[in-house]
Amino acid sequence: MAGDDKKQPIVIKKIIKGGGGHHGGSWKVAYADFVTAMMAFFLLLWLLGITDEMQREGISDWFNNPSGIKGPGGASTSMIKLGGTKDIPKGDGYKSEQHALTTEPEVEKSQEEKVKEVEKKEDKKRLDKLLEKLKAAIENSKELKNFKDQLLLEITPDGLRVQIIDKKNRPMFALGKADLKPYTKVILRKIAKIIVQEVPNLVSITGHTDATPFPKGYIEYEDRYGNDYRKPYTNWELSADRANTARRELLKGGLPSDQLGRIVGLSSSVLLDKKNPRSAKNRRISILIMNKDAEESMGRVEGTVEEKAITAAPAPVEDG
Repeated sequence: MAGDDKKQPIVIKKIIKGGGGHHGGSWKVAYADFVTAMMAFFLLLWLLGITDEMQREGISDWFNNPSGIKGPGGASTSMIKLGGTKDIPKGDGYKSEQHALTTEPEVEKSQEEKVKEVEKKEDKKRLDKLLEKLKAAIENSKELKNFKDQLLLEITPDGLRVQIIDKKNRPMFALGKADLKPYTKVILRKIAKIIVQEVPNLVSITGHTDATPFPKGYIEYEDRYGNDYRKPYTNWELSADRANTARRELLKGGLPSDQLGRIVGLSSSVLLDKKNPRSAKNRRISILIMNKDAEESMGRVEGTVEEKAITAAPAPVEDG
């Protein structure tokens, strides 16, 4: 047959199967993202551990303003030194901000100094007023007027000083003893009342003697069993005992015990009349109403005062 003689073309299809081909690189991208996130997380933990609250606020501000530009001239607010070159110029805004930061402690210090200056001025006014009150009391009080020439008042660098001095025929203490004369008690109590009314300042009391050595250098006393004893005793002990006796009389006059700052006996180490070391003027009691500077130099802790008193020794029988 003619139709059968024509052969049909034979088509052969070959299917090529691939096994275990390449899966692509998407997993690497995911892994890199994970590692980056972990690094950022641990970096955050590290920053939280080494910075304080103020620095963390600075870091937060930097991320809120990553360009680092703020204010006139492009001043950076970053609190972290990133290194490298400074591409952004720092103008007047940056200088003003830095000046404000550096001068803040100086402003606080100057304010404290101003407060202290005001306090010192007020303190001086009070002491000046106290001086006038004492002068008026000496002029107007019958008890004090008779002793006008034995009361010395003066403002010193440490405060207001009141000195009660001996007079040849009118001593303030019994001869060679720490016992006050009756009129000396009146004077001390009057002074105490005026001090309490005018100022809260600390008071220092100092006892002085002249340069005459205390006879024998000891005192004799008898104990409760009738035994006789000798105790070393000099003008140092005598001046301290007299200062302590004056302290007790000021307390009786109304001076609070916590207003007493110091009780001292100086013997003849600070003479009033240096030309005449044995002059009666050198035997005196000095009462210093201290100003703020003197209180601070004495080491006073605000709100607490330690009274430094020397216990009185048995009364001597001879003058020093």
